Amino acid sequence: MFPEKNQAQAWQVTRMVKKIGIIGCGAMGSEIADYISRNLGDRLKIIAVADIDSGKAEALSSRIKPKPSVASSIEEVINKSDIIIEAASGDISGEVAEKADALKKDVLIMSTGGLLKKQHLVEKINSGHSSIHIPSGAVCGLDGLKSAMTGAVRSVTLTTRKPLKGLAGSPYLKEKNIDIEKIDKETLIYSGTAGEAIKYFPQNINVAVTLSICGIGPDKTNVKIFTSPEYTRNTHEIEIEGEFGRLWTRTENMPSKNNPKTSQLAIFSAIAKLKEII
Repeated sequence: MFPEKNQAQAWQVTRMVKKIGIIGCGAMGSEIADYISRNLGDRLKIIAVADIDSGKAEALSSRIKPKPSVASSIEEVINKSDIIIEAASGDISGEVAEKADALKKDVLIMSTGGLLKKQHLVEKINSGHSSIHIPSGAVCGLDGLKSAMTGAVRSVTLTTRKPLKGLAGSPYLKEKNIDIEKIDKETLIYSGTAGEAIKYFPQNINVAVTLSICGIGPDKTNVKIFTSPEYTRNTHEIEIEGEFGRLWTRTENMPSKNNPKTSQLAIFSAIAKLKEII
C-alpha cells in the first residue's frame, strides 16, 4: 500500500493534464479539437494550433476555451505540446512525425501517406519503438491483419467506393482528363498499388497506406477505387488471404459533415486513439 501522501501524489500524476498541439485546422482537426474541448477538458488542454491557412488556425483558436496560441511553425507546436495531432496533409505529415518522434513526444498521424516518404519511420513504427501513433481510420480489420502478419500473408486488397464529390479535385482525374461530373453509373476509376494510389488521391486514400503499413507494404497492397452518382457513403472492403485463411471486412462510412472527402469514422478513430494514449 502507498502511504497516504504517496497515494495523493500518484493520483495527481495519473490526472496530469496533457498539452495538445494540432497541426491542420480543417474539418478533421477542428472536429477533433471540438471533441477535446467538450469532453476531455479535465485531461487535455489544447495549447497551440497551426495551419498553412492562418485564417483557419485563427478561427479554430477563437472558439476554444481557454484560447490556444496560433503557432507560426511546426516546431513551435511540437515544442509546446505533450501530444501532437497531425491533421494537415501528406506533404508535411512525415516531417511532423519525424520531429515529434525525435523528441519522444506522442504524435497522432492522420495523413499516413506522408510516412511513405520516411521509410525509416515505417520500420520504427512496426518495430514498436516509436512515439508515432496511427489510428485505424475509416476501416475495421487492422487488428486481424496485424495478427495475420505473424505468419505468411499472400495478398491484401482494398476496394473503395466513394461518392463523386469525395473524389473531386484529385490529381488522378486531372492527369487522366476525367470529368467526374459526366460519370452516370458505377465506374472503376483506379486499379493499382497503395503506393501509387496515395500519389493520385492524396486526400482520399490514406486508408490504403495505413493498411499497407500494417501489412505487406505499399507496393504489394492492391487498391481499387469505384465511384458512382448513386453512392452516398465512403465504403471500404478489405480482403486478406494468407497462412491463417481469409479475412473480409466491409465498412460503410458516412462522410464528415464538413468534408465529403473524409469519413466520419476516421475522425472518431483519431479520438479513440487519443484516449488510448492518455
